[in-house]
Amino acid sequence: MHPADFLVFLAYFVVVAGYGLWIYYRKKNESSSADDFFLAEGSLTWWAIGSSIIASNISAEQFIGMSGAGFALGLAISGYEWIGAATLILVALFLIPGYLKNRIFTMPQFLKQRYGQLVATIMAVFWLLVYVFINLTSILYLGALTVVNLSGFGFMPSVLFLAIFAILITLGGMKVIGYTDVIQVVVLVLGGLATTVIALDLVAQQFGQAGVVAGLLLLREQAPGHFHMILDKANPHYKDLPGLGAVFGGMWIANISYWGCNQYITQRALGADLKTARAGILFAAAMKVLMPLIVVVPGIAVFVLHQKGLFRTEILDAAGTVKPDKAYSALITLLPTGLKGLSFAALTAAIVASLAGKANSIATIFTLDIYKRYFNPLAREETLIRVGRYAILVSCGIAVLLAPQLGKFDQAIQYIQEYTGFISPGVCVIFLLGFFWPGATAPAALAVALATIPLSAGFKYLTPDMPFLDRMGYVFLLLTALMIAISLATASTRDDTKALRWDRDDFCPGGGFAVGSVLVMGVLAALYAVFW
Repeated sequence: MHPADFLVFLAYFVVVAGYGLWIYYRKKNESSSADDFFLAEGSLTWWAIGSSIIASNISAEQFIGMSGAGFALGLAISGYEWIGAATLILVALFLIPGYLKNRIFTMPQFLKQRYGQLVATIMAVFWLLVYVFINLTSILYLGALTVVNLSGFGFMPSVLFLAIFAILITLGGMKVIGYTDVIQVVVLVLGGLATTVIALDLVAQQFGQAGVVAGLLLLREQAPGHFHMILDKANPHYKDLPGLGAVFGGMWIANISYWGCNQYITQRALGADLKTARAGILFAAAMKVLMPLIVVVPGIAVFVLHQKGLFRTEILDAAGTVKPDKAYSALITLLPTGLKGLSFAALTAAIVASLAGKANSIATIFTLDIYKRYFNPLAREETLIRVGRYAILVSCGIAVLLAPQLGKFDQAIQYIQEYTGFISPGVCVIFLLGFFWPGATAPAALAVALATIPLSAGFKYLTPDMPFLDRMGYVFLLLTALMIAISLATASTRDDTKALRWDRDDFCPGGGFAVGSVLVMGVLAALYAVFW
């Protein structure tokens, strides 16, 4: 990067980090509640909620990981984004009303209220392990790759920089994270679109043409195998995205678990009223539809350019092997001076925002569901906030130590999806049956919670050639049958007072939400029809 790019990046860093520190020191001298620190209760608007959801979601996994997957296997990876958009609408319609109506602020709290403390504690431990050892670690790894490729700094210094930057923001609590994310989303979308435009124009130039439209048409012409949403068994990447089985099976389980049963995401909406929460989630769904244009298409462009003779060394590792996860950072190097620095700053800020949001969720679950429950039930508000900050420091420290290990994987996005998928089927079964079937019992939920990881691991090692999304589908079906069978066998333990409270009006959204949802679903149907 040019020195001017570093100056732009430095300015962005000073503004964001300075704001986080200002909030931190201001809160130290003011009375502050745990709800305000962990949830920013009542203070986030719909656009802040939607922006924060997207900023947290489209961090390193999407910009780096999905661009790498776009390079390797094409548009089919967009299924995670587009089915995610549809899932967000279902979450806003059916799950968010249950959380808000029953004053549920953490996912373990729901499990405690519905099934009892033991199930809640087991799942809280599972979530903490996944958040720290998979999510935080992968975000740090992918983010550090970007910093290394663009700045020339070493890998571990980049990891430390990102972790410290995230800690500075997170210490201010959820309110700082939420409103900082609004700025980041605006810059990310603009910077991401600028990168896509330049990439498509470069593709057009390589074939004697010019313009974005020409570039898009050439992408489909030069890489026709990269523009199928449904992969057949002959495709070398079928194991990553197993055709119709992915679209109508395992991918839904992954998305429902991520968008509807995940503290990291739902936390943004749990401090708002139902109308505001739904509007924010719909806004996030609409933005998800656009994400492949920003995070997948550039990866396909780099693939075509690589075939044409460009990026011969930029996407190679030290051993000379093509690393798809380097595709996006290689593309950013083409941006003009100034814009390159701004895009780098925005991408880094998104990575940091994702780290901060994840760390805040870790702190929320550990403090409210572990520490307060088992170590200090009478803890004062300031004590809870202090413990939450310690949890942030410890979890980030663990992720820093583990991040270098992810270099063993060819595509980090597949690592994230596969190993998160070890608990996703169990989470979906426990939550969905707990929400919508009063007959679900605590012993059944406990059995499913204990069985989900062993069953997933057993499938992986006994059927190593089975696509992991198919494996998730089979595990989900087996766990559903297990939960129903045990619930019927233990019906005498059923406690109807633990069932969620519902009102018919909770499932009747306003006209604006209905119209917006129909538009989003219509666009998704059209996209699948065109790129089937």
